[in-house]
Formats: sequence, C-alpha cells, structure tokens
Amino acid sequence: MRRHRHAKIVATVGPASASPERLKALFLAGVDTFRLNFSHGLHQDHARVHAAIRDLERETGRPIGILQDLQGPKIRIGTVAGGKLDLAAGDRVRFVPEGREGDVRAIPLPHPEIFASVAPGQDLLIDDGRVRVRVTGVQDDALDAEVVTGGVISDRKGVNLPGTVLALSPLTEKDRADLAFGLELGVDWVALSFVQTPSDVIEARGLIGGRAGLMTKIEKPSALEHIEDIVRLSDAVMVARGDLGVELPPEDVPGRQKELVRACRRAVKPVIVATQMLETMVSAPSPTRAEASDVATAVYDGADAVMLSAESAVGQYPVEAVTMMDRIIRRTETHRLYRSLVAATEPEVEDSPPHAVAAAAAGLADSIQAAAIVAFTLSGTTAARIARKRPNVPILAATPDPGVSRRLSLYWGAHSVLSEDIASYEAMVGKAAEIAQSEGFAQSPDLVVVVAGVPFGTPGTTNNLRVIELGRGI
Repeated sequence: MRRHRHAKIVATVGPASASPERLKALFLAGVDTFRLNFSHGLHQDHARVHAAIRDLERETGRPIGILQDLQGPKIRIGTVAGGKLDLAAGDRVRFVPEGREGDVRAIPLPHPEIFASVAPGQDLLIDDGRVRVRVTGVQDDALDAEVVTGGVISDRKGVNLPGTVLALSPLTEKDRADLAFGLELGVDWVALSFVQTPSDVIEARGLIGGRAGLMTKIEKPSALEHIEDIVRLSDAVMVARGDLGVELPPEDVPGRQKELVRACRRAVKPVIVATQMLETMVSAPSPTRAEASDVATAVYDGADAVMLSAESAVGQYPVEAVTMMDRIIRRTETHRLYRSLVAATEPEVEDSPPHAVAAAAAGLADSIQAAAIVAFTLSGTTAARIARKRPNVPILAATPDPGVSRRLSLYWGAHSVLSEDIASYEAMVGKAAEIAQSEGFAQSPDLVVVVAGVPFGTPGTTNNLRVIELGRGI
C-alpha cells in the first residue's frame, strides 16, 4: 500500500476507534502510526488494540507503528467545599498541602514539590489557565496567592506552573508499570510526558534500554531552555501544543513550533506536531478553515507527522478526520510553493561522510527525476538522513529488522519495507530493483538511486551511492 504523500499521520485510539473494523478503516484512510494513550483505559484494553493492529499488519503486509503515550505526573488541586469555588480578581487565597475539603482559606494542593519549588511572583494556572493566581508568600505548610484572572474552579482541576521547574520525575509509579507493560507488548515508540530537563530523558532511556524508540513530548517551557540537549538525547519529539499553549503565551506557540521542527530536522530526529489540529471534527463532519490551515502550516514547516487526538479517540467522525488530514497533506505537498518553503528551512548538513552521502542521494534523485530512492538500513538512520533533505522522491527504506520497519512508518517520506539483509553489490542492485518494482514505485526503464553502507550489515556506515536503470545496472 502506497501513501501518495510524504508527511505521516498519527491517530489516537479510543472508544471511537478501538474495534478491529474501525482500526482497519482508519489505516486504509491513511493512518501510519497508532497512538495508545495510557492516561485512559486499562491494560487489557490496550492489549486488545495492540493485538488487533498486529493482526491488521499481517493482513495488509505493511509495517504499522504503535506509540505508547505515558501519562506522566498530573498536578491537580484537591476537593473544595461545595464542589466549586468562584474566584474574582483581587481575591486572596491560600493553598495547603493536605486537607480533605477546602475553601479560599485552604485550597488543597497535595503536591509538596510545589511548595518546595515555587517562589513569590510566580503564577499558578488552574483548569488549563482559565484561572490565574500569583504567589505572594510561601511557607512550609501554606502558599498564599492573589487571584489575577478570576473564574470558577472545581474539584481535581489541573494546575500548571509556567516558569517553575519542579523536583519531580516525569515517570510516576503508574508510568513505570505502564512502561513495563508496553515494552512487554512490543510497542514501537514510548512518548515521555512532563519532560523538564535532559536528565528526565536519560532516566527514561535507561528504563527502555533500546527496546523501543524514545519520544520526548515538549509541553513545558523549561524543556525549551534545554532543547538542543533534549532533542539530542531523544529518538523523536512531539510538539504537544496543549499544555505548551497553556504555559506559554498563545502568540509564542507558532514560532516555537517552527523552532522545534527545525531543531529536529537538524538533529535527524522525526518530529510530530500534535493537539487540536482538527478539533472541530470531534463533533462535526468537516474542519474549520483555520484548522485546515494549521495542518498545512505544520506540513509547510517540514514536520514528519501530524497527529489526531480526540478527533480519532472519542470523536463522532474518526475516519472522516483521517481522510481530511490525508487530503490536506496531499494538497499542501503538491502546492507550487511547497518545495520552496520546505527548502527555505533546510538545516545545514553535518560535515561527515554518512550525512554527505545521504544529502547527495537526495539531491541526485531530484536532479535526475528518479522514480525512488532505495535505502538499505539496519537502524533506520540512513533513511532518516535522506529524509532530512526532504527530497521530492519517495524513500524506500529496506531493513531486516521488524521493529525498525515499524518505527520508520513515522519518518517523513519513508515507505518502510521488511527485507532480508544484503551481503554484496550484486545483491544490493538486484534487491533494490526488486523492491522498487514490487512496491509499485518504479518500472523499467525508470532510474532508481540506491544508498547503502559498506561493509554491508554494519550500522552507521552510509558510504555508498549508486544509480541503476531498471532492466540494467549503471
């Protein structure tokens, strides 16, 4: 099955999409990777979905990626008297670390790490920023604040602390249990929530141990202060604009999105743009014009993938949402300005033979109007290096590793193919021709660019570039 686009689609599985029949419909509509949100659902629910996706993979003969998204620590207020409090600007309130029920004099905030980290002058955002309070004093057993933006708060509403780094691991006990379960299932990616510093990524990588790709979710402003190191330590990045948009001024989010996409392209790491992309389609059969433009902007930025959340998890039109996202991507990538805009944000290529060979392959394929690039890769890195150049040519990523082939379903422009390893030049040419034709990307006498590493079977040795004409070698 060939996708007639380069950017990929990630869809979240939920009650609206968990049945095998609906998963198949979503895949046929354009989903490349399915996201399992471990903030919701039981282990047995996720296990059933995982098994259904693997059955679908066998039925279609195509690698399908599965992303496990860990919940991370959730900071919430406790219960309040009467179930809600109506706060007005200028009101004085007090937060306490314990207590079963509270009023303006004692709002429960059962997170001692906040009392240890926050300082006067810093803000707390409650209920996705609908209510803002500013800290005026901190004690061991109380936190005094003044309401800046009033509103109603109710039991268990979430709290965000922009500009405050909390002494809090991104992996709760629930996350650790979920992670062990997901790795046992065989997920392809693990998304880490609430990342604040590079050490958070290192902690998670130690637990994953190479059994899955590590995806870092950028949703805290503190992560942006260490973004180069965080990207370097990650295998992929998600621009999680939901929480990021709460803790940053809304006008800052579009620019940050572009910076993050560029940083990931420079580091040869796939990047997903997520949250509220087609939010209207949770309850309507078509998106707003602004939402269509939002998806297109991510594609113009050069993102590897765009993601559906509630639209496919609980929405009334999950298949229609995927179909619409597929249409927007394809129309954007064929627009006359697309190539120039993507080229304008192209990062500099690292000065090393593997990067230079991959860049040369992308440039050569475009200049000779090749039908495809066939990249033989053990780890996926060769295909990723070629994809960074965003060539106007499909990338057939051939690998003997099923896990790598599934992870490649997230990479821009990559059509992953599970193939036995090659051991000689003759085998390379023959296998490249076979793959290009059997996958429906080329036919005689099309030109195909082939990229591999010599000696064959050695990761990280991208050093060989060849052009073949189907029907005879060149």
